[in-house]
Amino acid sequence: MRPADGWLTRFLLLRGLGAIYLVAFVSYLVQARVLLGSEGLLPAARFLDQLAERGVSVPTVFRLDASDATLLGVGWLGVALSVAVLVGRANMLVLGALWGLYLSIVNVGQLWYGYGWEFLLLEAGFLAIWTVPLVDSRPFPALPTPTVVLWLYRWLLFRLMFGAGLIKIRGDACWRELTCLDDHFLTQPLPNPLSPWFHALPSWVHSGMVGWNHVVELLVPFLCFGTRRMRLVAGLVFVQFQATLILSGNLSFFNWLTLVLCVPLFDDAALARVLRPWGRHVGGTGVTGPVRRAVGIGLGLLVATLSVEPTLNLLSPAQAMNRSFGAWHLVNTYGAFGTVGTERPELVLEGTADGTTWLPYELPCKPGDLDRRPCVIAPFQPRLDWQFWFAAQQSPSRNLWLVHLMDLLLRGHPNGTALLAGNPFPAAPPRQVRASLYRYRYASGDAPGWWEREPIGPYVRALSVDDPLLVQLRADQGW
Repeated sequence: MRPADGWLTRFLLLRGLGAIYLVAFVSYLVQARVLLGSEGLLPAARFLDQLAERGVSVPTVFRLDASDATLLGVGWLGVALSVAVLVGRANMLVLGALWGLYLSIVNVGQLWYGYGWEFLLLEAGFLAIWTVPLVDSRPFPALPTPTVVLWLYRWLLFRLMFGAGLIKIRGDACWRELTCLDDHFLTQPLPNPLSPWFHALPSWVHSGMVGWNHVVELLVPFLCFGTRRMRLVAGLVFVQFQATLILSGNLSFFNWLTLVLCVPLFDDAALARVLRPWGRHVGGTGVTGPVRRAVGIGLGLLVATLSVEPTLNLLSPAQAMNRSFGAWHLVNTYGAFGTVGTERPELVLEGTADGTTWLPYELPCKPGDLDRRPCVIAPFQPRLDWQFWFAAQQSPSRNLWLVHLMDLLLRGHPNGTALLAGNPFPAAPPRQVRASLYRYRYASGDAPGWWEREPIGPYVRALSVDDPLLVQLRADQGW
């Protein structure tokens, strides 16, 4: 077996991508109707109409039809194709369809799908299309993985890690002062049960972890282009780094996808030591035909051309974080936590039936009830929970979706509570709903529960179903 054959590398890479695609489409299916449906918080059909009014067109199958049935149909088709890839039945048609379906979702997903890992999955999924035959979906043990694709994956991983390192050094001063982790484990979007333990570590440990972060993100990425031994070292370091991030918080499928992208740093000879049952079947005798070589060259030239803007962004002092360069999302720029907050404001929705007693609406994973343990939910992403974290740091005028959610609760619409952890008003809708801001922190010492909090103030005043503000918004927004 030659290290360059790449059959086992492709075996793991495609199954990993199949698993991530499956998580992404299942997550979409669970939440699509509430977030993007015809009576959802940010309807996809209305968004496409707004784009058309501005003369803007984006590549998406939903331009043909954005009904609820089509939204869900795309999700179910994505699930079926993801399973096909996961069990090893991939070809260019299957992977191309998966990429096109998820591209369609991202391009109508608005703020729910504006995160870096969406672009990362699309970029990784696009490259995967060129690793397999056009129609035949057999494993093809004797067909080598195109070398150019493996190098393009390494280039993607380099931009991902190096961009994350640069955005930190150029961003919040706490990264340069080695103090960011004193707050990060508390203020990250969705903590998990180990986050309080990481937060309680001594400051000198946090400083050491920040220093190691800079090594991993600013120096190790260059090993991706080094010798075989250097690439193996980079792969092992990145795997350790991503495992730590997975243990310390819930960052959707971002870290899991990054683990998949580490696979091309290894080769069949290295992977077979761990995966001997599969490694025995690697043929290693196939050759790449002229058409396949020409396609590889064309792909390399395309990515090189599209990499100019992302590379200039990396080199720019005004570096943008998690930016897509074009509606096809083929080559993008990435980064994470350029700034780290020192406090944790939380939005809490509350309703009242009598105007006196206010009961909270809990979300599945977002901190709320002081006695509820932080959740484990990644790689699934509860997008409503996630957006609450952003909204707490922004003005209500930037988050009309939240007022829309309050309106749905007041009208007793099933979409109002569909993505919540429960409904404190099961018999009838509340008379009023409000959004309040609290400052949360982990419970200290022997204090009961997991959280402590103190009120900051109102975020959205108490609204009733016939409030003039809601009446006007219904007319303006088509709710």
